[in-house]
This record gives sequence, structure tokens and C-alpha cells, in this order.
Amino acid sequence: MATKARSAEVSDHTGGDDGVRRRDFIYVAAVTFAGVGGVATLAPLIVQMSPSADVLAQATTEVDISKVQPGQGIKVSWRKQPVFVRNLTPKEIGEANAVPMSALRDPETLAARTKPDKPNWLITLGVCTHLGCVPLGIGEGENRGPYGGYFCPCHGSMYDTAARIRQGPAPKNLAVPDYEFSSATTVVIGQKGK
Repeated sequence: MATKARSAEVSDHTGGDDGVRRRDFIYVAAVTFAGVGGVATLAPLIVQMSPSADVLAQATTEVDISKVQPGQGIKVSWRKQPVFVRNLTPKEIGEANAVPMSALRDPETLAARTKPDKPNWLITLGVCTHLGCVPLGIGEGENRGPYGGYFCPCHGSMYDTAARIRQGPAPKNLAVPDYEFSSATTVVIGQKGK
């Protein structure tokens, strides 16, 4: 008899099997509610950190190169920086390939700076690696310096036909941005989705 009374007392305090199930449901419901509330709180914060439409528009730049003849170049803008797009002549390609790597401050072959199937198209940022000036040499009649590439008049940095530093205070070659040819006459500078 004492055992039955004791088990009845225990059953009253724990709520029996229904009490355990009810407690589990309340726990799961509370955790789910907290999780949904957390997501609802964080979602607007995460969305507001994504780039705006004007920033995404600057992520890539399409350039029509159909009118750029061999030996000519154009200057375009990408991410508010100048980019030089140059159509090298066979002579300029030969001059760049003839330079021994030991003569270069920042050794890089022309092939490493161009696409394998388009060795005549040299695309670089138009920003001197010394102090960020815009070198001359992309426009018709501009001073290209003694190496036939680009010349920065601010402090005298001189680049060759592969936009590699040859003389002056600049420590590095003109940078090559990410780019790809979307057609035979169109280059997309920058990477989509980045």
C-alpha cells in the first residue's frame, strides 16, 4: 500500500507521461520561436550590407575593342580607375619577348600578362605603381618613353611595350586586372559576381 501511495505522489509531481510530452513541446516551441526571431532580426542587417546597384554596376566594364587598330590603345574607366587597353603590333610583341628576365625589376613575360589566344591585347590598370599617377602613352602622340610603352612624367617611371617597369622609381609593373573576352570584339573587365 505504501508503494502505491508513493508512486501516486511521484506521478502527481511529474505530471505523468502527458507532462513530459507537454514539456518537450513547450521547449521545442520556445527554441523554434527564438530561432525565427533571431533570423527575422538579422535578415535586415545582412541585406543592408550587400552592395548597392551602383556598386554592382561598377564591378565589371564592357569594352568594345572593334575599332582599336594594331599599335593603338584606348583608356576606359573601371571602378573609378583608368584602364589601358592596347592592341600590340607584332613588332611590339617581339620587342617585349626579346627582353631578358634578368633585365626586369619585376620579371614577368608578356605571355603571363595577356591571354593565350589573344597575345596582342594588353590590358592594364593605368596607374603608376610609384605614387598612383596616370602615365602617358595610351593616347595618340603621347610620350611613350624610350621603351615604347608608357612614361609617367611625375617622377620619370618608364614602362616597356608589355607595361613592365624598366626605369625610374616605380617598384612594380602596371597591374593586370581580371578580364575575359566575351566575344571577338568585346572585353569584360572585372569578374561578375565578385
